[in-house]
Amino acid sequence: MDRVEEWPDGEWKVRALRGGAADRAYRCPGCDHEVRAGMPHIVSWPNWPGGEEERRHWHTPCWRKRLDRGHGRNRY
Repeated sequence: MDRVEEWPDGEWKVRALRGGAADRAYRCPGCDHEVRAGMPHIVSWPNWPGGEEERRHWHTPCWRKRLDRGHGRNRY
């Protein structure tokens, strides 16, 4: 189930995936490490028309701390 979250950088649609729902690996834009297949994680995208084209897979802690990161990491 998707939810909408308000953040200082805008409104985001967010989906929490349980481990069994993740059938492949992804690259987390927060830490640039792999989100392994089978690992629970967050999928997010901007809440605007066409925003789902910018969908990204995040480690859950990376999503929660994403605005605390400096400019050295992707702050998507």
